[in-house]
Amino acid sequence: MDLATLRSLEPQEFEQAADGYRATGDMAGAAKDHIENVVVAGMRKSLKGNSLEAAVGELKQLSANFHYTQIECGLVSTALNAFAHDLAAARRKLLSALDAAEASNFTVHADGSVTYPDGSPHKGPQTPARGGTIGSLTDPTAQAVARQAANSDPNPHHAEALGLADRIAHALKEAAEADAKWAPKIRALKADDDLTVSDADLKDAQSDMRGVREAGKEYLASIGGPPADATPRENADWWEGLAPEERSAYLAAHPEVVGELDGLPAEIRDEANRVVFEETRSEYRLRLDSLPKPPADEWTWITAGTYPTRVHTDEWMAWNRKHGDEYRHLTASLKGMTAIQNRFDDTGNEGLPEAYLLQFSPEGNGRAVIATGNPDTAQHQAVYVPGTTSKLEKIGGDINRMTELWRQTAETSPDASVSTITWLGYDAPQSVVKDAPFEHYAYDGAPAYRDFLDGLDASHSGTGEPHRTAIGHSYGTTLIGAAAETGTLNADDVIFAGSPGVKVGHADEMDVPKGHVWNQEADGDPVPDLGRWGHGGSSWRLGGGVFLIPSDEEAFGAHQMNTGPEGVGSSGTKGATGHSEYWNRGTTALKNQALVVVGKYGYVTAPE
Repeated sequence: MDLATLRSLEPQEFEQAADGYRATGDMAGAAKDHIENVVVAGMRKSLKGNSLEAAVGELKQLSANFHYTQIECGLVSTALNAFAHDLAAARRKLLSALDAAEASNFTVHADGSVTYPDGSPHKGPQTPARGGTIGSLTDPTAQAVARQAANSDPNPHHAEALGLADRIAHALKEAAEADAKWAPKIRALKADDDLTVSDADLKDAQSDMRGVREAGKEYLASIGGPPADATPRENADWWEGLAPEERSAYLAAHPEVVGELDGLPAEIRDEANRVVFEETRSEYRLRLDSLPKPPADEWTWITAGTYPTRVHTDEWMAWNRKHGDEYRHLTASLKGMTAIQNRFDDTGNEGLPEAYLLQFSPEGNGRAVIATGNPDTAQHQAVYVPGTTSKLEKIGGDINRMTELWRQTAETSPDASVSTITWLGYDAPQSVVKDAPFEHYAYDGAPAYRDFLDGLDASHSGTGEPHRTAIGHSYGTTLIGAAAETGTLNADDVIFAGSPGVKVGHADEMDVPKGHVWNQEADGDPVPDLGRWGHGGSSWRLGGGVFLIPSDEEAFGAHQMNTGPEGVGSSGTKGATGHSEYWNRGTTALKNQALVVVGKYGYVTAPE
């Protein structure tokens, strides 16, 4: 990097190349979405059997290639823009120094040295002030010596020329450092020469992302991240204020941040979270493959006293101490990721619309928020909170509940636009006995649930205001009650199923319009009667009242919805029984929920 190179350099050429890569990435992303949501979905409507599955398998590989292209082109675009940003900053410093030298009638030479005129009144020979090498003027000791010499020189131009030479040297040094920093990062953004996107490829993409993010810190800082502790509306305003290339850069370098932001469009959050999802899944599979498998003989029998006792083998115990926790975490997380991928692959099956991954993290028990149908354009939104024992490993069952609810709304009201959302955005209690009696899980998760509902408002782009229903099952109803008790619940209806209690003493305290709280209790569900002792609200007032009110009692004031089979002359729906059948296909419980979700309240049936 020399003076002539930096002076003639055009950073916009790199920015134009970045625009080209960004456009290519956008085309790849559009092709991926078209394959998954149009081509495969259309094939599922007309084809069945082995031919369909073989074709879908080929298309999934093609879709994976497009997605990988989208990820890598986003990183190349970001790297080139960041490189141009670093070079432009150095070039501005150089041009500023050159302009100052010209204004003082100094001569700047190709090596960066500066010649200044004699400071005496008469014209005499010019005295050169050499800039020296880049290292000499950027070294603090050399600078101190040079400044001491300048201070003792009677020529008033000496110090000014020395300063200009110093500025030129610094500009060249910054440009050289940028070039050295970015050259290996950009060279690394190259795919291997095959047509298979492997786990190793995606792990490499994850490494590429870290490299671009680290090298591009100053560029990303110049864009500015989302405000700290922002509301969903503030998140939306931040995103809307970014230029297209800035959005692309932040999405490529920080998908884990973009995917978490309530208030951003569902398509953007989905794009960000799909990157995190794919790279995490590949990383976890590689990590799991690298671990030794558990010993085949896990148990053995020993005689302790009179009776034989089964205990773990010594080999298994040694393996468990070293690898057990990681093995179980990876296995459980990958099970949940498989369920999420199955929902992606299910698009088009029985008319299911595309899925949107609105939050994802494997940390701890995991987080996952999955929408069936785009909530930003939907007329009706339903946001379901699962209860005790919910975690990423078990997300498949909760996703299926919301796909069944979506199918039922499509049958109930074919013209309605509906998005049903599984919201596992909190740490649910994991034990019915040890954890579920405690209320802190509900109160800890309530703010995140409220933010998510507010975010649906901020990102909605459909006509009119959406109709939103909050749905809870088991401990999930307790969280919704805590959310209403401690803040504003941005919902129009609330549905409770198998509720152990919702912390408040009356339906009117649920922060929705009067008469818009609905409750279901199936025959044989023990949770409502048992749970009231831990989470039932109270309407106690001076002079009397009721303690520990579950949501199925008349004193609570909710509409009770039928969960049993409908009578003679009905459509023949089945009854739901126990604690887990409220979303079973063909049940009265599911039908009544769908009627509330689409706003057809007059058709909801009450228990006989």
